[in-house]
Amino acid sequence: MNIKITPFPVARALKKFGEDLKNARKRRRITTNLAAERANVSRATLVKIEKGDGGVSMGAYAKVLFILGLISHLSDLADIKHDKLGQVFDAEQLPKRIRHKKYGK
Repeated sequence: MNIKITPFPVARALKKFGEDLKNARKRRRITTNLAAERANVSRATLVKIEKGDGGVSMGAYAKVLFILGLISHLSDLADIKHDKLGQVFDAEQLPKRIRHKKYGK
């Protein structure tokens, strides 16, 4: 038996993300039917997205972001400017000193 468990922080983040998307849709006065049609997903899938369902493809989430005018935020999620731990690892791999090559010898 293969049981797949979603880590609690992931489930919590997806739930908040779904709620944020739902609120953004409502602020734009877009119905669920119209949003689903514009995003080219079923209404049932849109409802799952707005509930933060982890089984929905990232592509479907991206289409909803697009129709809400929020797609630019997706491309920055894992950008190095937001990756503090990655920056620390990069800094650790910098050379201790830099030597100029001697030419002519």
